[in-house]
Amino acid sequence: MKTDLKPNIKNFTLQQLSAWLKFHGIKPYRAKQIFQWLYKRPVETFDAMTDLAKNRREFLSAHFVIDGLEEARVETSADGSKKYLFRLDDGEYIETVLIPEKNHYTLCISCQVGCAQGCKFCLTARGGFVRNLKSGEITGQVLHAKKGLSGKKPLANIVFMGMGEPLANYENVINAANIITDGKYGMQFSNRKVTISTAGIASRLPSLGQDTKVNLAVSLNATDNDTRSKLMPVNNRYPLEKLMDECRKYTLATRRKITFEYILLKNINDSKEDAKGLARLLGSIKAKVNLILFNEYDTSIFERPDESVIDMFCDILSKNGLAAMVRRSKGEDISAACGQLRVKGGG
Repeated sequence: MKTDLKPNIKNFTLQQLSAWLKFHGIKPYRAKQIFQWLYKRPVETFDAMTDLAKNRREFLSAHFVIDGLEEARVETSADGSKKYLFRLDDGEYIETVLIPEKNHYTLCISCQVGCAQGCKFCLTARGGFVRNLKSGEITGQVLHAKKGLSGKKPLANIVFMGMGEPLANYENVINAANIITDGKYGMQFSNRKVTISTAGIASRLPSLGQDTKVNLAVSLNATDNDTRSKLMPVNNRYPLEKLMDECRKYTLATRRKITFEYILLKNINDSKEDAKGLARLLGSIKAKVNLILFNEYDTSIFERPDESVIDMFCDILSKNGLAAMVRRSKGEDISAACGQLRVKGGG
């Protein structure tokens, strides 16, 4: 565990750093220079920020650290996916998954140590909730993954679909997402290539549409309150009527489509009636559906449906005018697929 009490400068937004510099008699525009060194051409020391005067670099070094993430372990799947285990300053651990696509990479990042949502099908929930990640710990996952890439394929997509519920760590997630998509001083990812996924904390959707322009994905997984509440306790607080109402308002206010994620579970939410119900539920919302095949693990009480059932479900959605695709997760052999992330320590 680190004992340095100086704050990590990566936990500051551009506005916060500008205000801090101004308070200490330094022109606020210097924050833009510092941000470019942190995120566009990432450096690990203040000495490397060569367009800042030496006394300025020494001043920053006296007040801040530039902390990256400590890589404790990397596992590589047969399909090329990589699962990173990072050790945090306080000894806790998080996981991040790098997924190879045809012409690019997608990175699945975490926003919390553990998760408090308690979704019954998710292995991450078994470990409970420990704490929120700071914004620098979130952006650090992206910086670390980019640094390790070689070859022609770029890291193009960032998805907040790892450990934790993004909207339960709202401020840090928004700050990190805005740094990731900052085209001038941040990491320069396109808003269209960054997605925040939520289990359905409906009260956050109005502010989310105003605070960032990234994509939204909602984990739905059932078309009636009884089934969804059994699978996802968040539904007891935000039932489908409330969630769908806020989703509808979100699409109208932002003019952006929502991706609804639906994990197919054998004999639970995979019937013809479920498919028709899903089409009705989303009929008035600008939406598309990702059908996710359940990733089985030891001790799970759930199973993946047969291929014929998956085809039937997808066909019904298509016939009812709902854009749907089947998403087959990668990294299952190293427990890196959707719903499988669970930290067991750095041994």
